[in-house]
Amino acid sequence: MEENQLLQRITINPKIFGGKPIVRGRRLAVEHVLGMLAAGDSIETILEGYPWLVQEDIQACLAYARRVVGHERIEPFTFESYA
Repeated sequence: MEENQLLQRITINPKIFGGKPIVRGRRLAVEHVLGMLAAGDSIETILEGYPWLVQEDIQACLAYARRVVGHERIEPFTFESYA
């Protein structure tokens, strides 16, 4: 499945989690799925915990994160000492 199709699985509803990105309109935030993956949970473990979830939903969370980070820009911060 291509990235644009995956990203259609990520939705935003102002009434759920204050408008944070969620998976297919359900009460599961992208942030939560990414947190589980970062904590070392396997895809299989996540799928067992959320029976309605499918592997493409997890891939969609990763694609969403990649897209967000891909647009992130860091400005160098310089600190001047006034001693």
